[in-house]
Amino acid sequence: MWMISGQNQSWVSEFILLGFSSDPTTNSILFTVFLLIYLSSVLGNGLIVLLICLDSHLHTPMYFFLCILAMLDMGYVTTTMPQMLVHLLAKSHTISFAGCWIQMYVFGALATTESTFFVVMAYDRYVAICHPLHYTVILNWGLCIWLAAGTWICGFFFSLLHTFFIMSLPYCGPNKVSHYFCDSPSVRSLACMDTHLIGMVDLVLSVFVIVTPFSLIVTSYIRIAMAVLKIKSTQAHNKAFSTCASHLTVVTFFYGPSTYIYMKSNSSYFPERDKQISLFYNAFTALLNPLVYSLRNKDIKRAFLKAIGNIKVYC
Repeated sequence: MWMISGQNQSWVSEFILLGFSSDPTTNSILFTVFLLIYLSSVLGNGLIVLLICLDSHLHTPMYFFLCILAMLDMGYVTTTMPQMLVHLLAKSHTISFAGCWIQMYVFGALATTESTFFVVMAYDRYVAICHPLHYTVILNWGLCIWLAAGTWICGFFFSLLHTFFIMSLPYCGPNKVSHYFCDSPSVRSLACMDTHLIGMVDLVLSVFVIVTPFSLIVTSYIRIAMAVLKIKSTQAHNKAFSTCASHLTVVTFFYGPSTYIYMKSNSSYFPERDKQISLFYNAFTALLNPLVYSLRNKDIKRAFLKAIGNIKVYC
């Protein structure tokens, strides 16, 4: 039973995640595709974490931040995709109310942490390019740890507020969520009350976790561009812009879809389109990060070849 009866009202005790399709053949194809995406994301990000931990030459603030980004990607893609893969093959697509609460909270916490963490990475590039001689003094290990811890604290705090507002709404049916995971706009649309006020609260929270970080990132790169343009060397120009290109690519793929999903009104909610777009900041961004940072990064490539060489010698 998916309803719990009260004195005058019935309350939803579980949700049904509709996913992408009800056709078994289509679901089998999607299962194969998404399984490959998930495994590639986890293995790729896991490899980056392993290489950074093992290679002492990568024990710098930039790679410390990259290591944390890879762990965040593995975390939030694992929050949603394994369950989606199970639902693609299983007949039952249900998730308990508590399970939905936990999934929404953990996913929101990790995604919000990543959103604010991109600001830290932009600041790292700003210091490296605009104040190279003082880089290790400004970004000492104490500050790096505090910056990393601060993003995690902000992420889990804002997600707690957001999830509390959404899951405290009355849900009395229907219980079918038009999504592949418990995404807040999709769940909120099922509440049996006017959610206009909650939507406004969501918008305010989105300003803090999306617009503000993005504005700080843009400001950092404007300062970086101004500093780079003052350099006369073409080689220095190319090196500086190449250093920032990887970060800008990932930021674009993350903030673009998330801005569309979480900063629009209830009247602009289109379930089918929204869950397809959400794949970009959920699955594809986590897949893109190791590709961008490893293929464009000579230090990561060198650490990988060194690790392969050590394995061959050991064998």
